[in-house]
Amino acid sequence: MMKKMNIPTSKTSLVLFLCQIISALDVPLDSKLLEELSQPPTITQQSPKDYIVDPRENIVIQCEAKGKPPPSFSWTRNGTHFDIDKDSQVTMKPNSGTLVINIMNGGKAEAYEGVYQCTARNERGAAVSNNIMIRPSRSPLWTKEKLEPNHVREGDSLVLHCRPPVGLPPPIIFWMDNAFQRLPQSERVSQGLNGDLYFSNVQPEDTREDYICYARFNHTQTIQQKQPISVKVYSTKPVTERQPVLLTPTGSTSTKVELRGNVLLLECIAAGLPTPVIRWIKEGGELPANRTFFENFKKTLKIIDVSEADSGNYKCIARNTLGSVYHVISVTVKAAPYWITAPRNLVLSPGEDGTLICRANGNPKPSISWLANGVPIAIAPEDPSRKVDGDTIIFSHVQERSSAVYQCNASNEYGYLLANAFVNVLAEPPRILTPANKLYQVIADSPALLDCAYFGSPKPEIEWFKGVKGSILRGNEYVFHDNGTLEIPVAQKNSAGTYTCVARNELGKIQNEVHLEIKDPTMIIKQPEYKVIQRYGHASFECIIKHDSTLLPTVTWLKDNEELPDDERFLVGKDNLTIMNVTDKDDGTYTCVVNTTLDSVSASAVLTVVAAPPTPAIIYARPNPPFDLELTGQLERSITLSWIPGDENNSPITNFIIEYEDALHEPGVWHYQTEVPGTQTTVKLKLSPYVNYSFRVIAVNKIGRSQPSEPSDQYLTKSASPDENPANVQGIGSEPDNLVITWEPLKGFQSNGPGLQYKVSWRQKDVDDEWTSVIVANVSKYIVSGTPTFVPYEIKVQALNDLGYAPEPSEVIGHSGEDLPMVAPGNVQVHVINSTLAKVHWDPVPLKTVRGHLQGYKVYYWKVQSLSRRSRRHVEKKILTFRGNKTFGMLPGLEPYSSYKLNVRVVNGKGEGPASPDKVFNTPEGVPSSPSFLKITNPTLDSLTLEWGSPTHPNGVLTSYTLKFQPINNTHELGPLVEIRIPANESSLILKNLNYSTRYKFYFNAQTSVGSGSQITEEAVTIMDEAMASRQVDIATQGWFIGLMCAVALLILILLIVCFIRRNKGGKYPVKEKEDAHADPEIQPMKEDDGTFGEYSDAEDHKPLKKGSRTPSDRTVKKEDSDDSLVDYGEGVNGQFNEDGSFIGQYSGKKEKEPAEGNESSEAPSPVNAMNSFV
Repeated sequence: MMKKMNIPTSKTSLVLFLCQIISALDVPLDSKLLEELSQPPTITQQSPKDYIVDPRENIVIQCEAKGKPPPSFSWTRNGTHFDIDKDSQVTMKPNSGTLVINIMNGGKAEAYEGVYQCTARNERGAAVSNNIMIRPSRSPLWTKEKLEPNHVREGDSLVLHCRPPVGLPPPIIFWMDNAFQRLPQSERVSQGLNGDLYFSNVQPEDTREDYICYARFNHTQTIQQKQPISVKVYSTKPVTERQPVLLTPTGSTSTKVELRGNVLLLECIAAGLPTPVIRWIKEGGELPANRTFFENFKKTLKIIDVSEADSGNYKCIARNTLGSVYHVISVTVKAAPYWITAPRNLVLSPGEDGTLICRANGNPKPSISWLANGVPIAIAPEDPSRKVDGDTIIFSHVQERSSAVYQCNASNEYGYLLANAFVNVLAEPPRILTPANKLYQVIADSPALLDCAYFGSPKPEIEWFKGVKGSILRGNEYVFHDNGTLEIPVAQKNSAGTYTCVARNELGKIQNEVHLEIKDPTMIIKQPEYKVIQRYGHASFECIIKHDSTLLPTVTWLKDNEELPDDERFLVGKDNLTIMNVTDKDDGTYTCVVNTTLDSVSASAVLTVVAAPPTPAIIYARPNPPFDLELTGQLERSITLSWIPGDENNSPITNFIIEYEDALHEPGVWHYQTEVPGTQTTVKLKLSPYVNYSFRVIAVNKIGRSQPSEPSDQYLTKSASPDENPANVQGIGSEPDNLVITWEPLKGFQSNGPGLQYKVSWRQKDVDDEWTSVIVANVSKYIVSGTPTFVPYEIKVQALNDLGYAPEPSEVIGHSGEDLPMVAPGNVQVHVINSTLAKVHWDPVPLKTVRGHLQGYKVYYWKVQSLSRRSRRHVEKKILTFRGNKTFGMLPGLEPYSSYKLNVRVVNGKGEGPASPDKVFNTPEGVPSSPSFLKITNPTLDSLTLEWGSPTHPNGVLTSYTLKFQPINNTHELGPLVEIRIPANESSLILKNLNYSTRYKFYFNAQTSVGSGSQITEEAVTIMDEAMASRQVDIATQGWFIGLMCAVALLILILLIVCFIRRNKGGKYPVKEKEDAHADPEIQPMKEDDGTFGEYSDAEDHKPLKKGSRTPSDRTVKKEDSDDSLVDYGEGVNGQFNEDGSFIGQYSGKKEKEPAEGNESSEAPSPVNAMNSFV
């Protein structure tokens, strides 16, 4: 437990001083106390040091201060007293020091130019404001001058001088043509910081007569125009190219002084042909990251928020193909004074010590001077308790007369700082600000906090007692807070009672009593239960509670965590909820919520509505429309409408909808007004001014809506000022230099009267600026031009009409237009996770350089080349977008062993910013893809030649190839597997010592150092023994064999002739009828149509011999190619053709099938074996 710690008086003075500083910050903001305590003046508001005013408007010099008693105000002008009573044009606001100089009624702003200072004084001291320099803005006219046309040779350089009039503040310069279109600028043509227009080299298209320089004076909202300048470019052939020459600055060196915190702008513009390119470097160092920007096509170097570390030599280099030139600018950064430690107010008790410290820095080092009540401390009245030691004032044993306001002035040649800090010596006895006898009530087992707000000087000590004669409270069961509060972390019943707070210091003692009551917690002892109710039945939920007898509970029922429907079917009792005639829409969760002033509990149950049993059919219909509408009680803003309902048509009317027509603004258009329960036939309607009302009523039941009633009589309300302002006010810029203010216009009846207009007001947020306003009509958009890029604006739109203004509108925050981001993300780092995935990190860009709403970052990445092939290819950039202010992202889908580049860009609503420098990274090796092809050629008896192509995607450096192969027998069984390693530089291999007439299956893949890639497979067959094939062919060509075959054929022919003769003779015998009755089923009768014999049918289909199909390249006959080949007539002959086309075969008792991976085929039979089989 944290306990209050008292610092004894024996501690060091430093500790005492720190405690005194803390006590000064603990003055309670009690309004009654603050009214009673004396306080020296404090300046709360003042005009800026350099105050440029509009000479057409009244001059308001602000000076506001607070103090007790309220301070009086006086002014000096140019160091002497300014008697405002003697100048009728000058007034001071009541209870304020703010001056108003009346310029609009005859005064001249120039007469009041000077340095003003305000003093706020009371009996405790005097505070002073800064020196406020008042200067009226100036927008002088251009001096007349005779401008001669510029005749320039093509390729030469040219400078068009603007020389704008000297204004206050300086004008903004831009170049336009007669059509008020900005002249295009580029690396060749651009505007310098001095407003001149520079041409690095002129081209024929630069010929024109309307180069016009404009000067815009923002303070007076005026634009001055210079006389048009004519440029005529004449051509000479050929155009001579020239090396760069600097147009500005001149010479080889120059100097520049800038103040700390400002923006440093350095410029180099060069002439030359081709157009030179500008580059900037800092000698002996780097350009500051995240603060360096290049503008005007890199001709301007911009460094924001400069510091002394940015001093040095900056070199600009202009280069083209013919040479280069450079210029060195020596930059010195000085600094106006800035605070290290500003003095802070002191609240001390008599006899205490304290210090005021004022420390500032600058370049050169600022001098510190002190003033007391606005008077240099050297000539101020002496105070024995005060001692000045440089930048510190030491106070010892202060008295009440030591109260004063001290001013610290830190100044050097570049400016000054002025700070007021008062020393307020108070002798105040203790006061307790908590009301006496305050009652605290808490629930048992909850924390209790008893307040004892106090004040006194010196700071009082606080003690707590319980009961009238109780002892001081101590121990771990209590927590004592510095503000006097007593905390009881877990209050029990015995914690109840009276507590006394005592505050004492050396000036007195005071006490206060508070009372603590401990209450029993509220509980739900019978909770609602889950219900399933038939449609049109009744549902009831109970909620019985127990609570402290002194607390008054309130019970609220909710449906689906929202209020109960406004429906008379819902009946809320003391401890229950009843729903009559439940419908499907009553499904949901019902919650009982019990609240007391100290605690809250709840319990829920679900109601499910199911279909009711079937009932006789009843015809339901929508209700008939109401009738007899009557208007009574007519007032300016209200009226009473009554009606008679139509027939319900067997479905009770649940509610009535009231609609109105505005015949003045939208005749014929009906709008929703309100609705009431179906039991109500009278309603009091709220009306708007300046509307010609008619009303109609629609009845609703669960079947639907009735037709609308007939309209009521018309009622015209009186005009009034608008009651409301436009909604949905927004401010979003469409261009970098504008702010588009939009709103939803009021509808006709919302205008409340004729002459509806809108007062549109805006001012830049967080800038001490007045509201700018315009009044527009019949629009819902206004465009503010000339705004800074993407800055916040406070916006409000107020409605008004002929009778007055609507109430003061609320302010919304909008932003002027976005521009492209100015800087690229820095510190881009890439972490390669694996061969296909990388993670990229970057530093977020400063939000002020985004110049818009940050949408995220885009990572552009592309493959430069494969590290294995070293060959470039078409660059296809990929883009990944990371939303929000993320600083990392993953790059998936990379190719292994490749070189990539990436850059990162920030994205806002306008687009993308510049890219970060390209970051190169390499992916590691991966496993290769499969070889691009595998061909097997030149089969012999015992060898095959393999040729292959390297993988399409090696994904690294190939280390070797792996070849595995195994034989396949006629039953598709695989033989032993042989593996061979092949060097990576090989592309073919001859496999020897293979078995003849054998099919082999090959598996082939490539390896890198990471591992093996996917494999490619092929099959091939070695050829048969050539000697056996030649012997079979020789038998078929022997003479005796041919003679034998001829004799056999002749014998068969003779036998056939004999059989034919015998069959013809058989028809003459008597047994013919018997033969006809028992005809051979295989002998078919003659056909009646042509007298020929029927075809002889055998059990087997003897097909005529046809020519076999061609053998494929792997010397096997595919099944789909051989349906008409000799295989149809053999009994499973394996055969192959020799190289000379002859056929060799071997008898086999069955057909052989190829391995599953190959194409199935049937091999052609040998004609020799076919003949042997016939014999």
